[in-house]
Amino acid sequence: MRVADLTEEQLLGRIVPLLPAGSATLVGPGDDAAVVSAADGRFVVTTDVLVEDRHFRRAWSTGEDVGARAAVQNLADVAAMGAVPTSLVVTLAVPGDLAVSWVEGLARGLALACAPWDVGVVGGDLSGGPVVVVGVTAHGDLEGRAPVLRSGARPGDVLAHAGVLGASAAGLALLSADLVGPGDEAAIRAYLRPGSPLAGGPAAARAGAHAMLDVSDGLLRDAGRMAAASGVRLDVRSDALEGDVRGVADAAARAGVDPLDWVLGGGEDHGLLAAFPQGAALPAPFRAIGTVHAADDESARVTVDGAPPHVRAGWDHFAG
Repeated sequence: MRVADLTEEQLLGRIVPLLPAGSATLVGPGDDAAVVSAADGRFVVTTDVLVEDRHFRRAWSTGEDVGARAAVQNLADVAAMGAVPTSLVVTLAVPGDLAVSWVEGLARGLALACAPWDVGVVGGDLSGGPVVVVGVTAHGDLEGRAPVLRSGARPGDVLAHAGVLGASAAGLALLSADLVGPGDEAAIRAYLRPGSPLAGGPAAARAGAHAMLDVSDGLLRDAGRMAAASGVRLDVRSDALEGDVRGVADAAARAGVDPLDWVLGGGEDHGLLAAFPQGAALPAPFRAIGTVHAADDESARVTVDGAPPHVRAGWDHFAG
């Protein structure tokens, strides 16, 4: 059955029952707008979009993969503010010849990513289009805490990371070069359906993190954003990344690249990068990967072992 074989109402009738409600939802899908509780009078909001053949390929990705990925990349942004995710609103454009089962899979993927965190998918919009486009807006509850901004890092802070680095880049490289082999399941999954240490965001806020952001475009590029916003220099220790390098070393050897390039420059792992006060107990799963210094050179906001890195700085949607 294709999308074109159904009316909009019939397609929605297949999607909506698959979506989680979430305990913060007061009014869910079915009215002109949803109503979601915001216990402390504020809410965190973020949005992102996935475009077919730009961010994913249907030849590689199931509907479940795309739904889960669309949810996680937005939930990670909410967590990076120190907030607890509460709800998503999803817009979806699909071509008429798309299988209805693929759209149902997308709904299941959204549910798989959201349900463990009690996040509701509370509404959205549906349209036709030449390719699949998934837009997600996520909301979160600060639970009375101040938001953790990327502009708060201070000299002397400990730079810490939660999550994996380089795995998604490895998966993309293997798929692109048709190099997928036995033992590559983890890397492929990291690209098609990334996870994120979402509980680490609120935990970091409770532990007193000065600054935090989601690492979506590569460690170096996103660290540079934190450094620029905070007016500091971030120095990453390469020895703290040895586990990440080992994790992608075999794939990198087959692809003919330095695995450190993926670890430092690869994006879409959706880990969390945070700056903690010196001496603070790092909440799980954060691990120290560097230090924060006073900015002494505008051209070197981020260094690796004290020197400017010789690695491509990560993904840019327009520069590539």
